[in-house]
Amino acid sequence: MTIEEIIDLVSGLDGVLALTPSAGDDWPELSWGDAFFYYSPDGVVPTNVQPFATIVTKNYPGDESSRLDRPDTFRVNIHAGKDEFARRLGRAPREAAETDVDPGVADTVLAHPVYGTAGWLAIVNPASKTEVATRELLGTAYRLARARYERRADSPRP
Repeated sequence: MTIEEIIDLVSGLDGVLALTPSAGDDWPELSWGDAFFYYSPDGVVPTNVQPFATIVTKNYPGDESSRLDRPDTFRVNIHAGKDEFARRLGRAPREAAETDVDPGVADTVLAHPVYGTAGWLAIVNPASKTEVATRELLGTAYRLARARYERRADSPRP
């Protein structure tokens, strides 16, 4: 899968705001070239929630283990939730992995190297082995984000 294919897939879902910062935007330079996906039916970047998925094209401070500084390397980060995380990896997000897995290995569903304990999964350069899983996980993250949004909208405000 390419970055463009993933952006097209996710931004085509109802109510999704795909934020793709680039040079000259008001977003920090570090974010240029990356993509951030929110459930936001009004089209406004939410200030009180995190994206439900991202695509990163470079190392971020404290998140270098995937080695995204390699040519043509990117990582899809997906907030799959604890149940889907456990189903995919056979353990709860807060449980330590039994084996050390290289977070830079391509085309493999892994715990996110920084946010895995919060139920985030990551795939470096998704391809033939993980294309179906990537699509399924993005769908799961979208449904979870939409459900959270709807619960908040239905909650009485103090």
